[in-house]
Amino acid sequence: MTQPIRKAVSLLSGGLDSLLATKLILDQGIHVEAINFYTGFCHSGHTSGIRNNKKSKPKRNDALWSAEQLGIKLHIIDIVDDYKDIVINPKYGYGQNINPCLDCKIFMVKKAFEWMHENDFDFIFTGEVVGQRPKSQRKETMPIVSKRSGAEDRLLRPLCAKLFEPTLPEREGWIDRDKLLNLSGRSRKPQIAMAKDYNFEDFAQPSGGCCVLTDPSYSIKLQDMWQTRGEKNYDLDDIILLKVGRHLRPNPNYKLIIGREEGENNFMEGYRKQFPHMRIQSHVGPLSLIEGDIPDDDLEYAASICARFSAGRNDPTVTVTYHPVDGYVQEFVITPMPTDDINQAWYI
Repeated sequence: MTQPIRKAVSLLSGGLDSLLATKLILDQGIHVEAINFYTGFCHSGHTSGIRNNKKSKPKRNDALWSAEQLGIKLHIIDIVDDYKDIVINPKYGYGQNINPCLDCKIFMVKKAFEWMHENDFDFIFTGEVVGQRPKSQRKETMPIVSKRSGAEDRLLRPLCAKLFEPTLPEREGWIDRDKLLNLSGRSRKPQIAMAKDYNFEDFAQPSGGCCVLTDPSYSIKLQDMWQTRGEKNYDLDDIILLKVGRHLRPNPNYKLIIGREEGENNFMEGYRKQFPHMRIQSHVGPLSLIEGDIPDDDLEYAASICARFSAGRNDPTVTVTYHPVDGYVQEFVITPMPTDDINQAWYI
């Protein structure tokens, strides 16, 4: 009797590890489809596509690119709203920054496990490696993910499977355990060698991860936003704008989001009807969004800060226009604030 083709769900981040884990499972004749969860907090395919400072690097979504290299179907699932409670109230706390890594992994594996049942797949797998992430990928915490997610032994980790007891796919013979690996530690040399053997080129950099919540500067901006608003909450526009521009708070009541280059300025144009903003009229310069309540007597002051970041920073005057969401445009012919007068404490 012909055995049915087994079906597996890959949690495909777009990083090197999930790419290789998926290749290992495909090579065993398993039908694989991938899931990528959209939280809004990933660099890949969003922030990396806005800025122009790395023109030689392709602008792409790394998960889509990986799926294309592997020849598999990718399901991108929006979990922005459901994910909020993980960021705001993580059961297992944060890492060094506002990164709820263990809660995040449990949540995503649980969602993937639910999708597995709904779509009649047999098991799920990830690209995790023991010891690679200090919070979520330790040998003592990885079983917590299996249990708390409900996936139990239908969760396979191909790159380090031999460091754990056999899972259901291994015991049932769906997967040949001898073809799985026992990787551990933070070194990526074995993975890079595997990528070379598989002829995978131009893959996502295998260090640092995609999530901006692990980034100290991003976490500081998010904490500043929560503190200023007096509550831990956010929407999608909030978390996207925290990735873009220079953030300066010269006054507790408002902050300036100043574009750093053309790509960011173009992106920020999409928010000009939602935020008061300033434009440089006499020189090449950034678009600056104003978040919060700016007092009228601070407008010239803010304009001089914005002028400092224009091509007219060393000129006697720069023309800056202020555009409220509702009301009349105001024009200021202003002396740019000297660089030495920009208070470093304003930078968030």
